Amino acid sequence: MNRPSFAPVFASRRLWLFAFISLVCACTGFYLVPDKVALDVVTYAGYWCVLAAFVLFIYALWRTFGADLARLSRDGWRRIDWLSVAVVGLGGTVLLVHETFGFKIVMDELMLAGTSMSMHFSRTVLTPFRGNDIHGVFVIVEGMLDKRPLFFPFLESLVHDLTGYRPENAFVLNAILTFVFLGLVNGIGRMLSGRTAGWLGVALFAGLPLLGQNATGGGFELLNLVMILATLLLGARYIGRRDGDSLTALVYSALLLAQVRYESPVFLIPVAGIVLWVWWQEGRALLPWPLLVAPVLMIHGALHNRIFDTRSTAWQLQSKPGYLKPFSLAYIPDNLKHAALFFFGKSTDQPNSYVLSALGCVAIFFFILLVAKRLAKLPGEPPVSVAVVFFTIGFALHFGLMMCYFWGHFDDAVIRRLSLPTHLWMVIAILAVLQQFPRPAVVRTLLGIAVLGVIVQGVPSMAAHAYNQEYLVGLETAWRRKFIAEQPRKDYLMLDNDSILWVAHQVSAAPIESALNRRDALVFFMRNHVFSNMYVFQRYMIDPDTGKKTVRDGDDVGPNYVLETVREESLQLLTLTRISRIKEIKDGPNVLTKPEPDHAVPKSKAEMEKDRQAYFENFLRQLP
Repeated sequence: MNRPSFAPVFASRRLWLFAFISLVCACTGFYLVPDKVALDVVTYAGYWCVLAAFVLFIYALWRTFGADLARLSRDGWRRIDWLSVAVVGLGGTVLLVHETFGFKIVMDELMLAGTSMSMHFSRTVLTPFRGNDIHGVFVIVEGMLDKRPLFFPFLESLVHDLTGYRPENAFVLNAILTFVFLGLVNGIGRMLSGRTAGWLGVALFAGLPLLGQNATGGGFELLNLVMILATLLLGARYIGRRDGDSLTALVYSALLLAQVRYESPVFLIPVAGIVLWVWWQEGRALLPWPLLVAPVLMIHGALHNRIFDTRSTAWQLQSKPGYLKPFSLAYIPDNLKHAALFFFGKSTDQPNSYVLSALGCVAIFFFILLVAKRLAKLPGEPPVSVAVVFFTIGFALHFGLMMCYFWGHFDDAVIRRLSLPTHLWMVIAILAVLQQFPRPAVVRTLLGIAVLGVIVQGVPSMAAHAYNQEYLVGLETAWRRKFIAEQPRKDYLMLDNDSILWVAHQVSAAPIESALNRRDALVFFMRNHVFSNMYVFQRYMIDPDTGKKTVRDGDDVGPNYVLETVREESLQLLTLTRISRIKEIKDGPNVLTKPEPDHAVPKSKAEMEKDRQAYFENFLRQLP
């Protein structure tokens, strides 16, 4: 019998063609195209690149699963395990019913919503921060290319295409992804250690409040989990079938995964490992034609990465004073301490699960030993076990990357979600280690403990969701959305430094700097009653000793604006959130917004049309 060898692999002409295309695309994306041109290409071609990759992914899934679907259709619904379907449905329901749907991590989720809006309306990749209603048509006046990857806003834009534009479609998408994810968890548990192990995986995640928090939000965390697990399972399918269709599905799943979160490309490493290992085992390089196109469809990812070179604020180092580098080994000890504080902190402070944290930490230790033991015997292992071994490398790299990140504190309200792939690693480790305990009593006992954890900690923690109260920005966003919902019409203008929220809800909005830099335009709008009202959103800080209220930096519109409080509320101790109506705009003692004296109306229809056209052109120039 011939021993596995790479020699025949490297003799493949198609492999060298693929390597050449990849090299050209990498050089083009990272080096050859000027920065400004690179960002423009992403703006106008990014949507189409993701669409092409998504279509090829769906095509590959159809090719590799078509026979299975036909067999299922032929055999009827009798082959479906309806009890497992019920377990997945119950687990997803528990996660969704206790949290309020809304934007939880504001900057990420609003940016994604804004990008999906531009993808839906114009097929461009822009995050709008200025928008206006012009004669009943909402128009994005100005936007910018955001640093966040494109796959989630692309999928959200598809939901807009199918159902009509609504910012709440992000919540619909994540609710669907929640059930898909739990279904995949059940699937991998079943493949690793049997039917009951699949239920155990679902129960462990159903008791994790952090998952429920993100399942009811507008972020990309659920999609990231779905794509990681789907890619792992497609890797197992390719290991088992070793054909072109399953390889194409695996590669395109990995490429789309790499476009979900910034750090998700680390999972390209285990995918590459699986492909090379199979080629080595088979003694040939299998490269279907869709794989030759894959590097071209990823150029926009490299071009998009230029944002981190061109924008000094992209790494957000300014948000944590004292940090000079985004990644450093020196951050590991402190980040590990904060990780422990998250996994085992009080459930009123952290959306954690003691059962999952305890079982997961123990399981990962023994799982790593098990992986080391299996490395020499991989060819004889089941395909799913081989895929899990390779993906352990990806999970370990992801966790290591997070521990080297300057803002890698898992107990931080904004950063907790970055621990979700580690939770997935824990659950997979638990399910894989169960293979060493063939007695059914072991998995049944663990299932009972997991269900008890859901009842004792998970549901009460999600119902109280006290861990949400420390994130003021999220509370203010929910408060604003309530204000939007209560307005009978959207014919008003809002000045707010988080203008993306209002624009995403198709409310005319602009940053507060417009009050300082474009006062004449606002005067024009007030005089001509363009908007029913003009509002300002502000946050005030309260001095605990004197009770004095100080407006937050960047929220002050200056002394020339006369404001009338419309709504205010203290959403957190020593803060006051306020929406005010602009009553008048002054220049010193002079009121600029007084209506001008009546002018004679032209009698000629042509003159009236000329005046109307002149007014409209001036109106467009003055848009805030």
